[in-house]
Amino acid sequence: MTSTPPPSNHFSLPPVPSLPSPSASRPRGSIGSTFSFNPSQIMDSYYDANTSAFTQRIPMALDPNRSILASSPARAQVVVEEVEGGGGSMRMPHPLANDTTDVFQDSEDDADDEYDSYEWGMVDRMRLWRHDALMQHLYETAAFWGDKILSWTNDPNDAFWLAQTYFMTHQYARAHRLLTRPFPVSPPNKSSPSAGGSPSKNPNNTTTGNSGGAGGPNGSTTHTHSQMQLFPSTPFDTKGKSRESLSMNPLAMPSRLPVGAAGLVDVPETLLEQTSRLVDMSLACRYLAAQCMVRSGKWTEAMELIGEANPFRGSAKSGPAVANLDGGIKIEASMCYLRGLLMLKLNRADQAKTCFMEALALDVKCSDAFSQLVNAEMLSPDEEWDFIQGLSYQTQTPDDAEFVQLIYTSRLRKDKHQVEHALTRSRLVDDYGLGDNPDVLFSFADALYTDFRWAECYAVTSRIMGLTALHVPTIPLHIACMYHLNHLHSKLFLMAHEMVDREPENALSWYAVGVWYLCNGKWGQARSYLRSVSLSAVSESKTTLMDPRFAPAWAAFGHTFAMEAEHDHAVTAYSTCARIFVGSHLPLLFIGMEQIMLSNYRLADEALHAAAALCENDPLLCNERGVMAFNHGDYEKAADFFQEAIDRAQVTQSSQQTWAITYMNLGTCFRKLRKLDEAVKVYHKVLEYDSRHSIALGFLGMVYHMLNDLDKAIVKYHEALSIDPINNNILELLNTALETSTARSAQTLRYQELARILHNKWHREDPMYRERVAKAWAEQGMVVSQTGQLVPMGGAGRGQQGNEGDAMQE
Repeated sequence: MTSTPPPSNHFSLPPVPSLPSPSASRPRGSIGSTFSFNPSQIMDSYYDANTSAFTQRIPMALDPNRSILASSPARAQVVVEEVEGGGGSMRMPHPLANDTTDVFQDSEDDADDEYDSYEWGMVDRMRLWRHDALMQHLYETAAFWGDKILSWTNDPNDAFWLAQTYFMTHQYARAHRLLTRPFPVSPPNKSSPSAGGSPSKNPNNTTTGNSGGAGGPNGSTTHTHSQMQLFPSTPFDTKGKSRESLSMNPLAMPSRLPVGAAGLVDVPETLLEQTSRLVDMSLACRYLAAQCMVRSGKWTEAMELIGEANPFRGSAKSGPAVANLDGGIKIEASMCYLRGLLMLKLNRADQAKTCFMEALALDVKCSDAFSQLVNAEMLSPDEEWDFIQGLSYQTQTPDDAEFVQLIYTSRLRKDKHQVEHALTRSRLVDDYGLGDNPDVLFSFADALYTDFRWAECYAVTSRIMGLTALHVPTIPLHIACMYHLNHLHSKLFLMAHEMVDREPENALSWYAVGVWYLCNGKWGQARSYLRSVSLSAVSESKTTLMDPRFAPAWAAFGHTFAMEAEHDHAVTAYSTCARIFVGSHLPLLFIGMEQIMLSNYRLADEALHAAAALCENDPLLCNERGVMAFNHGDYEKAADFFQEAIDRAQVTQSSQQTWAITYMNLGTCFRKLRKLDEAVKVYHKVLEYDSRHSIALGFLGMVYHMLNDLDKAIVKYHEALSIDPINNNILELLNTALETSTARSAQTLRYQELARILHNKWHREDPMYRERVAKAWAEQGMVVSQTGQLVPMGGAGRGQQGNEGDAMQE
């Protein structure tokens, strides 16, 4: 499957004007008045640096097209100047950059010989400890050494990594405070004591000095290491003896800002121009600070940090056509994704969908945005297909465009484009060797479930569960298959217990418990657990918030009301599900079914038509639309809908027994249209699937009754009552058939007795009677014998045709 070019306008985004920085209108008397949480200030800084592309460089930390790879420990490099007279500089990768240590076996390999000639300072060694502790998930160790490093260096890069460590240990307030405290923008140069006051040579820069954040997007700068950091280099990038002598001399430390009585940094007015917060110097820091606010539940504060709209939208260096500069994921796309999550938290689903679409359009590698769009079905099937196929794969990932497009296509809904989906799965298995990958297997399972092939779908989902203990997209399918297959209810019970023991805080665990109670008809218990999934759950005597946007739980929650004929409550639950799954037709279909039960035909029509606009080829939807046509008295249209549902069900290769009710509805339409022979055939089809279907037996008896075949009708009524003995309608029909049959038999006997009496009377009182009878039969080629029997003229024999009484009756 080749990558398609992006459409010219696959979704519209309103332009965002450049907002003036609020800091310009405030008195500069405190830290709070010198900085703004609004992202417009950082956007203005980016625009100011981009006014002249030939004379100024774009600050790397403010470039929305970059990722955070530049700050990764695996990408950090140092440059060691060769001995005097050498031909240039030699790059020495960070020890973590090419770590080939086998974590499963002991390795005795020491560092490369090239490190023997390079001497690390104390700060360098502690930075290595910090990063290695992060790699080994020793977060407290990383925070311990990172705090000491920051106290020595006051370097924004070290502050960023310390904030990352705090974030990983769930110390969100501490990380946010670090990211929003002021730091010196350009610390004064400090010469090494061993350098005699001259600028110290630096392995990261040609000479140490004020870099001013001049790292260009293409890396054309004399400050080599500035491309590998979030911020420009500081004098503490010096390595070796010079660094160690500097780090151990408090007088040689960079100047730091004074602390006030409240424990906050208090910047004198004379130093305000030389200080800035990390969130104002780096998009990565602003993004991390917003993440801290999200994890703390402060949605409004997080939205103030990143803005309600993308501030870089419309700029020359932003958009789907602008490729990422370092091969990572654009920080701009990550911020759009985070903005979408905040919109969901604030119940602004339409704006959240726009943010997720923008994030994925900016960078196709942002699979989190793709998962939000697909898992929550925020787009209709056609919109989803067109949007995913129209992304800029070739521009953003030229080497991997085909694979990214295939793996995304495999996750789309299978209601349409079945041929394309089959080809996609085939290529992922044959060309890319992903036949045992959980995501690819999930695509197979999803296609089988869409075709109502539950047993085969369960076999695939069981394979996925064997490969990975918890594959989030697969578990709802796995649970649904066990619900539909009666012999798997016991396995569902065991699985639910195992999930609750293993992950009691996961909404899927309690969803499995609720579905198990639903299988056993315990509607009240099922409702309590399904409510706990979408609202709150009690676990270990503590109320824990679950996932309020877990749409399958809302659908099952509505089913518990529908099973108990609480149709109003069911409609409410289904409506909530429809608000969450805006691109799915199932909640609307369920609403229509409940409105039919409430006889609200106008509302049912609206819901079913809305569902048909999203997915018109669902057999169940065709059946419900046929029911509505039947209720409106349009039996021809109803029969067409039921026949369409049966045809689509045959295409899906699902069990035909599932659609026995649709066959029965079709037979009822034929009965209403007086197509009795077709109705008899359809009802017999139902009985082939379920020979003990009492309603089908009763309806078949009604058709025989209408055909005046009372004997067969009575037999079918008796068979129906043997299965459902308290069906008053069948009892009434049976009594009617018996009375009609009895009356018809009595009338026949009376006619026969009257004919005999008249025959005897006429035979006695009218001597010419025999002559008249003989003459009448002679005209028809028959003759009355002496014994009173009719025989053909010229024939002989007895007992061949009727008798005299029969002749008189004719």
